[in-house]
Amino acid sequence: MSDAPFRKQDFETLSNFRYQLRRFQHWSEQLTRRAGVTNLQYLLMLHLKGFAEREWATISELAARLQAQHHGTVALVTRCEKLGLVERRPGRHDGREVEVHLTAKGERLIARLARQHRDELVRLEGIFAVPGRAELAEGDAKN
Repeated sequence: MSDAPFRKQDFETLSNFRYQLRRFQHWSEQLTRRAGVTNLQYLLMLHLKGFAEREWATISELAARLQAQHHGTVALVTRCEKLGLVERRPGRHDGREVEVHLTAKGERLIARLARQHRDELVRLEGIFAVPGRAELAEGDAKN
């Protein structure tokens, strides 16, 4: 990391980054609410569908992806299950584990919401800037 002092421009860039990030988050919250789910329920389905190399995840894996406590993730899965978005299945390799899978309804919803999120991110492309990026690149080039 650069030892260069933080300039006013760096604070402005960081502030704008957080503003744009929060605008996207707010937009996402409104979109998911209109679809009948919370943003956390959307994220749970996204992490299920996006889990590397398989179509399901354990509660512990989902908790890690959501940066949430295990018991909070269990409650979130329960709420999604009541909405018919996910289902629990016994672990294939360890009966003590629980696999969480998307239902057909969950698959349809996450496909629609993820497409809308992707389209919005494409629209926002280039709007997020990293403060001090040019200085970091200069430092890397010198080393």
